[in-house]
Amino acid sequence: MSPEPRDELVQLTAAEQRARRRRSVAIGVVLAVLVVLFYVVSLFRIGGGLE
Repeated sequence: MSPEPRDELVQLTAAEQRARRRRSVAIGVVLAVLVVLFYVVSLFRIGGGLE
């Protein structure tokens, strides 16, 4: 059994590439917001919140 050739790669159109880029940026922004949110919540939990 030989592996199948991988000559048939999918070529994305310009619109698909832009959509993929927008999704990637959106996921990155959401992850960054979650990191900041978890950091702030941790500071309040450890520090006792605002006094």
